[in-house]
Amino acid sequence: MAEFNINISEIKNYAEQLSAGDRVLLSGTVYTSRDAAHKRIFELLDKGESLPFDLNGACIYFAGPTPTPAGMVIGSCGPTTSGRMDVYSPRLLDLGLAAMIGKGQRNEAVCQAIVRNKAVYFCAVGGAGALYAKQIKACEEIAFKDLGCESVKRLELEDFPVVVGIDAKGGNLFK
Repeated sequence: MAEFNINISEIKNYAEQLSAGDRVLLSGTVYTSRDAAHKRIFELLDKGESLPFDLNGACIYFAGPTPTPAGMVIGSCGPTTSGRMDVYSPRLLDLGLAAMIGKGQRNEAVCQAIVRNKAVYFCAVGGAGALYAKQIKACEEIAFKDLGCESVKRLELEDFPVVVGIDAKGGNLFK
């Protein structure tokens, strides 16, 4: 297993070099989105309306951060179960999504879309949200404020530790 330090803006340049099991420290911009936000994003797509962020080359972190305590950038921000987003992920990958961060396995349609689009699925450790929050240097709510913790947020990560769960060649930690 290899170790990488990657800026998310360059993920497409690294995707084919990564293998399932590689350890990665991610830095750069990611967007949080869970079930409710994914549903709204699909409603926008279906209407041909603008999305809250550009999907091309983006990374979505399946997370719903807790409220931000005084003096901190963000509350606890651990991954949510990725399988709940499986119905949405293939289309988002086909539209340019480069990477996803979450926990747990993905269905076969998502695995095929990852390979087809030379993308990557990163796994984060469940239950480590307070530790992950320390690697988040900025947080801005950018869409769907009424969804509370499930609103879309733009996060700036610095050395955010993940493991490659499914790589662009079809390698899969869950198989």
